[in-house]
This record gives sequence, structure tokens and C-alpha cells, in this order.
Amino acid sequence: MQQLQKAVKGIDCQNFINGQYIEAPEERKFLNINPATEEVIGWVAEATQQEVDQAVKAAKAALKGEWSQYTVKQRSQIIRKIGDLILENVEELAALEALDTGKPYELALEMDIKRAAHNFHFFADYVTSLGNEAYHQDNIALHYSITRPVGVVAMINPWNLPLLLLTWKLAPCLAAGSTAVMKPAELTPMTATKLAALCKEAGVPDGVVNVVHGFGSDSAGAFLSEHPQVDAITFTGETRTGTVIMKAAAPTLKKVSFELGGKNPSIIFADSDIDEVVETTLHSSFRNQGQVCLCASRIYVERSIMDIFLDRFTARTKELVIGDPFDSNTNIGSVVGKEHYEKVMHYIDIAKEEGGTILTGGKRPDHLEKGYFIEPTIIVGLPEDSRCIKEEIFGPVVTVMPFDTEEEVIAYANDTTYGLGATIWTNDLRRAHRVAGQIEAGIVWVNTWYLRDLRTPFGGMKHSGIGREGGAHSFEFYCELSNVTIKL
Repeated sequence: MQQLQKAVKGIDCQNFINGQYIEAPEERKFLNINPATEEVIGWVAEATQQEVDQAVKAAKAALKGEWSQYTVKQRSQIIRKIGDLILENVEELAALEALDTGKPYELALEMDIKRAAHNFHFFADYVTSLGNEAYHQDNIALHYSITRPVGVVAMINPWNLPLLLLTWKLAPCLAAGSTAVMKPAELTPMTATKLAALCKEAGVPDGVVNVVHGFGSDSAGAFLSEHPQVDAITFTGETRTGTVIMKAAAPTLKKVSFELGGKNPSIIFADSDIDEVVETTLHSSFRNQGQVCLCASRIYVERSIMDIFLDRFTARTKELVIGDPFDSNTNIGSVVGKEHYEKVMHYIDIAKEEGGTILTGGKRPDHLEKGYFIEPTIIVGLPEDSRCIKEEIFGPVVTVMPFDTEEEVIAYANDTTYGLGATIWTNDLRRAHRVAGQIEAGIVWVNTWYLRDLRTPFGGMKHSGIGREGGAHSFEFYCELSNVTIKL
């Protein structure tokens, strides 16, 4: 593992436009920092408005060029090849992801990189099975639908699962025949930069896939959102940023697909399997340092098992190993950067002010002097209207609250502006269906967490997003649908 870490020191991140990496002058480069060591691992070229314009125009031209003549089978073969190349470079990509994000290398390998390859393999197969609607109207007319690419898609990506979530967008975009201008998060630019080269190696024509680096306002994010030749925007990230992008997209009526914040409840009934609950809740609380939009950060436990759950959950949390992402024993790495570290620690201070009790965690690990590490934190005793229960913290911090009745916990679960995911633990089949049908969330898991089938709809309600992704739902976004009517 140490040899791999030494071999992969990071890469300098240039913009990738029309099949070429673009040199940038020194004054437009910003540093890329490893959050686990606070050391510089490279530089990133911030795209100018002119370069964003060049990328969009390259993507627009590619729509009418060679790419438009590719058959479904040809696109499928290229998309599958991208997935294959990701697997051929899996160790390097996992190391880049660990360096960029501070997450454990082993987690990046299994959750981020291998699942990113699966995204391409899935859509390579799925696109070959799609059909269109046709209706025969009483011997009067024949109606049938046809699809065409939506056009140039801006992909604005978050820093928590950089390659995984980017490929979740890019694979169906290419399958649909659309083209892409990708903007990775400024904190995690390396795997997107590497992906561009893999796409070219796989045979993607120049201009179909482009990468521009930069920030949000007055930078690449804003330039893309406002660009008149961008036809659609897909964004994963913070809810407030989503509203900014939506305003920028409004004048040109771009299609938008947003997967935004979450404050997801986990509801644990007394009849559930407590051992299974504790182990899965450990993952749903602290995987990726709690920096997953689907993490269950609000835990509600039926009062009769509250004490036994807390004892076991706290004990298991204390066993988690925090430290070097490249140490195979590490369970918890660093959060993504200094600003986010300070935000999470501020919420822990707020919890104390609001009367909460910290059962474990709540501080920087004593044995780590550098890096943005936070101990996994369990908080109890907060009022239901506290900020730490209402607001998204997006770190290794969970609150645990007791409940007495089914009606009470459903009200707790739905008392939020978010509606992304939820987890229900019960062995009562009727209760499982009854409660699941009343939870206001786009994804509800029963006796599991983070189990995904890429054919199913993925997305949130309320402030957690607009639209759905997955299977046919992805193609609805990356395609335009026309109906043809022929009078007989």
C-alpha cells in the first residue's frame, strides 16, 4: 500500500477541450491539497470564460459530427470500453481519489472506482434494450415516438464521490448520444481529469467529452450554467448551490436534474434484528466520513430498545480506526478540507449549546496532528427543533432520539425540508409497507441501506432535488422525445 501511495503522487489537472489537454499560465493555477496531510499534491488550471465557451462549442459541434452517426451498438461498445479501462486503472484511480478526498483507499477502490466502472457497463447493456412507444389508433392513425440526444449537457459534480457520481451522469449521457462538459469540484479534480484521457483511449470522438476546472460563482460553474448553448444541466451538491444554478439556467429554459442535500432518518423498531441494525447503522452513519448524501444522520429508536442500541452502537463506533487513508486498517479518513472541517466542528459546538450530550467523538483525534480528521460523533438529548437535527451537517455526526409510537416517528421523519432517503428497520411486514408508504423521501430502504439497482429511480423530494436518474429515468433527461403521427 505504501509503495502505491509513493508511486501515485497526484496529477496536475489541466482543462480537456476537444480531445486535448490545454496548457494554462501560472496565474490561473490553484493548488490541490491532500486533506489527510495538508500537503500540496498538484495544481489545477481554472478555466476562463473563453475556455468554457470553447468546450461548449466543441461539444455542440460534436453533436453534428462523427458522434451523430454512431449506431447504438457502436456507442455501447465504446461505453463498455470506458468501464473496462477504469478497471484496468483501478488502483491508480483509487489512489487519486484517496489523495483528493482523504477517504480510505480501500473504500475508494470498492465504492468509488469499481462502481464507476459498473455505471458504464450497466448503461452499455441498457441502451441496447431500449424501445419506443407505438399506438395504433382505431385504424385511423399510427403514433410512434422517437428519441434524439438532448444536446450539450453541463455536469457539475460534487467532491464526496467524485468519479462515482460523475460516471453516473456521463455513462447515460453518452448512451443517449448527447455530449458533455464536465466540471468536477475544485477540491477533487484528479479522477475527472484522468477520466477524460480514458474516454479518448476508448474511442470517444474529440469534443464529445470535455472537462473544465474551476469554482462556482464568477468561474467555470457560473459560465457553464449561464451558457446559451448548454441544453441541460445535471448537478449533484448542496441545495443552496442548486437554487443558484436553477436561476442561472432559467433565462434559456435549460433542462435541469438536481440531486441535492439530505437529512435522512433511520427508524429502528423494537422488533428488528439489533445486531444487523448496529452494523448497518455504523456504515450508514459514518461511511465516507458521513459525507454521503444518503447517510442516515437522524436516528430514531423505539424507546424500549434505546439503551441497548446506544450501548452497542457507541461501542462499535469507538472501535473504528481513524487515520492514514493508505493504511489498510483505517476505517475513517479525513473530511474533504479545512473549510468543511470547520463547518462540521461548528455544528458539534452548536449541539453542545443546544443541550446535547456527546456519547463519543466530537473532536479531532488526539493521535493525528495534521489533516482534517474528526472522530465519529454520536449526540443524544437534543430537542427535535435543534439545528443539528434540522440542518445538513454532512460529516461523521449523527443524532439519536427515542420514539414511542409509529405515528410519532413518521411525523419526526417527515419534519424536514429534505426528502432524499430513509431507512426502516422492522421484521413486521405490514408495518414495513405501511411506514414506507408514508415517508416523504425518494428512496426508502427496509432492513438495509445503500442497496441500489441501477434500473430503479434515484432522486429526492422537497429540497433534495428535481427529477430522477437510473435506467429509463436517466434517458428521459439525456434525450428529447418526439411523437410522430401518421394518418392511415
